[in-house]
Amino acid sequence: MAIELSDELIKLEEAAWAEIQAGALTVDTAAAVQAAITEHAQAAGEDRFKLEAALKKHVRHPDA
Repeated sequence: MAIELSDELIKLEEAAWAEIQAGALTVDTAAAVQAAITEHAQAAGEDRFKLEAALKKHVRHPDA
């Protein structure tokens, strides 16, 4: 079963990735991403770590 990524998760991770690349990741941004991942994983009954990995791959390596 494929992991479903919401638009909200993707937007949050894109914002975090942009901040990481700029060397300016804030605690608030990182915390928002982690909270959204945890909430989504619990609601969908998915493994939190697999969800996070799929999200990062989707945002950071879209061609993979």
